[in-house]
Amino acid sequence: MSVAIETDSFGAGPGLPILMFHEGLGSLAMWKDFPALLAEETGSRVIGWSRRGYGQSAPFERPYAADFMHREADAAAQIMDELGIARAHVFGHSDGASIALLLAARHPDRVASLILEAPHIFVEPMCIAAIKALEPKSEALIARLARYHRDARAVFHQWFHIWTDPDFPLWTIEAETAGISCPILAIQGDDDEYGTYAQLERLSAVLPQTAQLRLTSCRHSPHRDNGADVLYASAAFYRNVATFS
Repeated sequence: MSVAIETDSFGAGPGLPILMFHEGLGSLAMWKDFPALLAEETGSRVIGWSRRGYGQSAPFERPYAADFMHREADAAAQIMDELGIARAHVFGHSDGASIALLLAARHPDRVASLILEAPHIFVEPMCIAAIKALEPKSEALIARLARYHRDARAVFHQWFHIWTDPDFPLWTIEAETAGISCPILAIQGDDDEYGTYAQLERLSAVLPQTAQLRLTSCRHSPHRDNGADVLYASAAFYRNVATFS
């Protein structure tokens, strides 16, 4: 690949693969066993990677700006080219879910369907507050992230500084994702510290084909907190809505 991106694949099912887009502090390794379980549950090939700067991928090319998720969507299309993937289903979590939406909006021929865990469609004040609350605990968090990232300090600071930028509360992708036509399953936990059901409501208002899965006693990572429910719903979504041809 032109840029050293950490990748891995799970399963070897026929048809279109499922691509995994990780969260803002995530990486390929931080999905843990979920991609393998998803491959087993769906009978599909599942492919994940760490975005540039994350996991064991090449370092960040430049500091994040307000359009960083747009740039990551275009980078995902390039990675698909380099992996020889013309079209795929995409499973995204948090920032990765927003990037997946932008990929579908900017490159509609590349995305067959979307599963979106805790997507950000707009910025909620409680999200900013939760992120700012991490600053006093940042050193301990960076130490934990060091197990998964080549440069955990850079990962944290890129993410923290853009989300707490004074202008970032104005960020939204509602208008530019309005033309997406592929099937969508959106998943949100009721105890998510970074978002509320308002994200799903706004998404469904813009994209009425969106099916919703609302989970109780679930925080920001449904695939960890309610893994069995997410796997069951994902498999049903792919059986009933998406095609693997």
